[in-house]
Amino acid sequence: MWTSETLAPVIEHGGVEILLLGLGRSTSAVPAPLRTALRNRRQSRLKRWTPVAACRTYNVLVAEDRRVAAALIPPA
Repeated sequence: MWTSETLAPVIEHGGVEILLLGLGRSTSAVPAPLRTALRNRRQSRLKRWTPVAACRTYNVLVAEDRRVAAALIPPA
């Protein structure tokens, strides 16, 4: 599962407008500590998706010159 520690390079880099999380086949809830860490740093808006949807959305946002990052867990 993603934590503020595993996503530290993204969180600390700054400049990311949207962080897409691909959470396997289910779109389970984003852990509260991770939501809090991102909110405290005013880092980004957090979106959770399936990995396939996150990849599609990432490509669209990059094509629009948006500052986006994606963290993906492969489908099981």
